[in-house]
Amino acid sequence: MGVSNRITATLNFIALLCAIPIMSAGIWLASKPDNECIRSFRWPVFILGLLMLFVSLAGFIGAYFNKQGLLALYLFCMAALIILLLVLLIFAFTVTRPGGSYAVPGRGYREYRLDGFSKWLRDYVRDSSNWQNIRNCLADSDTCPKLTQQYMSADQFFFAYISPLQAGCCKPPTVCGYSYVNPTLWINPVNTGADPDCLLWNNDQNLLCYNCNSCRAGLLGNLRKEWRRVNVILIVAVVILIFVYLVACSAFKNAQTEELFRRYKQGWV
Repeated sequence: MGVSNRITATLNFIALLCAIPIMSAGIWLASKPDNECIRSFRWPVFILGLLMLFVSLAGFIGAYFNKQGLLALYLFCMAALIILLLVLLIFAFTVTRPGGSYAVPGRGYREYRLDGFSKWLRDYVRDSSNWQNIRNCLADSDTCPKLTQQYMSADQFFFAYISPLQAGCCKPPTVCGYSYVNPTLWINPVNTGADPDCLLWNNDQNLLCYNCNSCRAGLLGNLRKEWRRVNVILIVAVVILIFVYLVACSAFKNAQTEELFRRYKQGWV
């Protein structure tokens, strides 16, 4: 195995190892309640990590066993994979840039406004068919029921950190003025606030605030937080892949030159 192929094989072995944290991040992302309920958001990161694993493995085998045809295919697939990762990164950063959160006086958690998120995400959760499926999935999850097991008193709950999804779906908005009984059971005020969500709150544990805009906003708040974490891993992966790709291109050219020189010395050309 020539020096160029040895370098390519080593770098692709490193890239192969880097695919593991990407796949792990994809599995972590897919396991979250919000992503479980939005199927189109569940697996793209895991699939890209799996593709990175196969492409890097092909590059390693092609370089180690000096399979020039496999190396050429690897370079093409690697370029496509880098483009896919860049597209996903740009899209994720664009749609998750606005936050939509705001502080609530006397509360440890934040609440969320739907209008604070990107138009693409707002339109997705405002679509009635999309939200009906998401709503049913959230109602069947343990996202809200587990709050009643964690917090026994109002003080505990008000100063706790709860997820954006729980803040939006499991309780009425603070502005509505409902009185606390437990995290998912609240007493109606005499006059509800001006927020339309105040009239949508229901103590039925299958309804709660799942039809509220605050629930949609909380779901997007969860998505934003999780995808921002995954984006860090994707950025590192893109940098590594671009470096590996550039070195592999150079090594591929050098390997072809070495092969021509070897044949020339043997009198084949």
